[in-house]
Parts: sequence; C-alpha cells; structure tokens
Amino acid sequence: MKEIGNIRVIAVDHGYGNIKTANTVTPTGVTASKTEPIFSGNILEYEGIYYCIGEGRKEFVADKALDDDYYILTLAAVARELNVFGLREADVHLTAGLPLTWIRRQREEFRAYLLRREEVRFHFNGKEYMLHFSGCSLYPQGYPAIVSQLGSFKGINLLADIGFGTMNILYINNKKAVESKCWTEKLGVNQCMIAARNAVLDNLSAKIEDAVIEQVLRFGTADIGSEYLSCIQDAARRYAADIFAALRRYEYNPELMRLTVVGGGGCIIKNFGEYDPARVTILDDICATAKGYETLAVLALRRKEGV
Repeated sequence: MKEIGNIRVIAVDHGYGNIKTANTVTPTGVTASKTEPIFSGNILEYEGIYYCIGEGRKEFVADKALDDDYYILTLAAVARELNVFGLREADVHLTAGLPLTWIRRQREEFRAYLLRREEVRFHFNGKEYMLHFSGCSLYPQGYPAIVSQLGSFKGINLLADIGFGTMNILYINNKKAVESKCWTEKLGVNQCMIAARNAVLDNLSAKIEDAVIEQVLRFGTADIGSEYLSCIQDAARRYAADIFAALRRYEYNPELMRLTVVGGGGCIIKNFGEYDPARVTILDDICATAKGYETLAVLALRRKEGV
C-alpha cells in the first residue's frame, strides 16, 4: 500500500484462483449466508449478509462483473491490506487489472463495478471498516509485474503471465510493450489441476483433494504415495510442455528472445518445465503484479497532480 497525501493507493489483483494485494493472498472462494458462520476466519459481513472468504475457488468467468463475488472479494482484500498497517478507515484509490486482450472491452464496466459505492461500511473478522473510494486505475494484467525491471530488458522479450484461469502473452521490444502482439489463452493453472485430478481418477481410481495437487505443483513433491505423486507430476510435465507449445504458436524462439514468466503458474514451469535457465526468468513473487499496479497508479496520480 502506498500513500499520496491522505489517499491510500491499494492494488487488488483479481485472479481466478487467488485475490492478491501487495501484502496478502486469499483464495477466491465466496460462500454467502444470512446467519453468522459457526467457525471464524475471513468472515465479511456486509448489508446483513455473511460471506465466508477463501474456502475453495471461484469458477472461471470471462466477465468478473457478472455477479457480486469479486466486489465482496475486493472489500475483503482491501480490509486485509489495511489490517497489515493497523488501519480501519481510509480514503482509497483502487488499482487493479484485466487480461491483456479484454481490458479495452471491459475496462469501464469493471471500473463502475468496483466503484459502485463511494462510501462503504462493513465488518471483516469482527472489525468494522469504513472506506471512501476516490477513484480506480486499471491496467493490463501481468505487465505491471515487470515494470520496475524494464531497465534491464534488452532486445526482444516475451512475457507470459500464467494465472489460475488464463495465460496472458505480451511481446516487449526494447523495453516497450507491443500492443499489437498480445494474446490471452485459456491455459491457466486450473487446466493443469483438472488434468492431474482426472489422471489420478483414470489411472488409480481415486479422488484427490485439490490441496494435495497444489502442493505438488508448488513444491514439486508432497507426502503421498509414489504412484499418486508420479501421476500428478506427469500431468504437470505435460501441462508445462503445453505452455511452451502455446508460446511457440506465437513465435517464441528461445534463441532469439528471452522469456519472463510471472503469475502462480511460474512454479509449474520451474518444477516441471524444460527450459534454459539462462534465458528464462521466473518471478516467484505472487504479489508482483499487485505491487506493479500500485507503482503505476502512483506515478499516474502524481503526474495528474503535477508532482
């Protein structure tokens, strides 16, 4: 979280698997109830409804403004970020993003969705929050994660932002993003999760929890039987190969350009992909895009104010 005068600039990276701020990560599951849940933990109370945040994940939707879930998740994310700094009340300038090829079409609708209420009062984990939303800046997903490193980019670079639902691809030529060479593929981590789950079911006749699959994808291994582990690892290797095959369809050539991978899917490439580490950079910070949103928003707001 950054500050400009009395305004708190708070980034929210609305992923399909996790919603991130500069300092927090929360799974996107949302369950609504008219009665207070029995168990505590990430409970948001808003307009008489209790929302349990973070159990499971939201299904993939191409338009995040179709229901109230991402609005509720935004409130929870802002509350968690403010809580890091011991704040309960703030004037907030939101900054967020959309997939590269969707942002032109969805930008204004999503901005209106996030700013539907100028003043918002709610409770999160038993604490009252009072927010005043003063504005919202929106950027293409993925690209902000590498803005602070653009000075080191030389020649042609390819950026692959592998999220839970989609993979965004962008060419960067001599430190400048090439708007005409960006694409969005529905080849996110969820596709790997589905493949691994089905592989275990087909080959070992067992149903496996997503949490176990996630552990294997993140760390390369897990405390499970060798047959199950091998089955998930094989699915992850195939997915990593599919990622590179997709990149090659967009003329990726590791001998002629460097590749930078951001997003949660980077761990799968690191653990299961075949690549030259000297020519591929994987950013491990899952909050890197949110931090980039903040940096870009602050620069834009300062320019606007003539600072």
